[in-house]
Amino acid sequence: MKRTFWIALICAASLIRCGGGAPSSDEASAPEQTGPRVYVTNEASGDMSIIDATSNTLIETIPLGKRPRGIQLSRDKTTIYVALSGSPFSPPGTDESTLPPADKSADGIGVFDIRQGKLLKVLDGGSDPEQLALSLDGSKLYVANEDVGLASVIDVATDTVIKTLPVGGEPEGVGISHGGKFVYVTSEEDSEIFVIDTETDEVIKSFGVGYRPRSVAFTADDSRAFITAEAGGSVAVVDTSGHDVVHTIEIPGDDPRPRPMDVVISPDGAKVYVSTGRGRGVAVIDAASYEVVSSFETGARVWGLAISPDGKMLYTANGPSNDVSVVDLSTEQVVKKIPLGERPWGVLYVP
Repeated sequence: MKRTFWIALICAASLIRCGGGAPSSDEASAPEQTGPRVYVTNEASGDMSIIDATSNTLIETIPLGKRPRGIQLSRDKTTIYVALSGSPFSPPGTDESTLPPADKSADGIGVFDIRQGKLLKVLDGGSDPEQLALSLDGSKLYVANEDVGLASVIDVATDTVIKTLPVGGEPEGVGISHGGKFVYVTSEEDSEIFVIDTETDEVIKSFGVGYRPRSVAFTADDSRAFITAEAGGSVAVVDTSGHDVVHTIEIPGDDPRPRPMDVVISPDGAKVYVSTGRGRGVAVIDAASYEVVSSFETGARVWGLAISPDGKMLYTANGPSNDVSVVDLSTEQVVKKIPLGERPWGVLYVP
């Protein structure tokens, strides 16, 4: 990425933070949403791609800021929140002493208005935000701050960090139960899950899972949670009544070995879909038996996933190949690949 491009993005983010106004419609806007769309954060190019989910064609790519990753939709489906980070890329095994200094001015939570098709502002999201979850009433954001081992609780209305909680080393995944009672934060470094009670905003428990947990998905009744472990090659099944692991699902395969990353549950609750990172595809788990029933290839280093509300289509972000695969789940076949920005990361389906 050229230095001049990053400078332009930093300046735009600074104007938004300081009340200088949102980017002009010529610089950062998209056509008003008139049908279902898929939004994809592109970590390396600092932007978000917007796909028409009916025709599966790219509509627009909107600049956001440095390293957009986690992406969440507001309850009223009018606003998208995106985690932005000025920390340098640091994959596992990187000697951090060789990295350039972090640009903390680029850290924040981008607020994108779907109706206007533009980035409105950037909220304070704590240090190095990676993933996030929105409270049931939309008043608070729970954000994983990867470089400092904290979870920040953000008051959306006042743009204020109202609490920070220690949640182990390198927190990444953040998932909130459908009933909104608790939040799970994954600690990659410690291989633990930290449970936050959303009434008190306090950590009430932590428990171990497989090595380098990445993402969390809750069943519709909140009785179970599925948590991926990238380096462990597994998925933990958690009984949420006591926040205990009751089963561990090993994801089969080798050359390349599956590295479970994101996880989504089908709308009917019958299947669990897990992206396998460098495993180049998606593993399918029967949600009742906890058995891996199938798998299919979708692309290079598959990361983010999104499923359509009718359960017919799955979208996978394929980082190194800079594209998204569209999968027909009735056949488990890729029906289209859509070129996007650099290193697509998070995927969000908005009906």
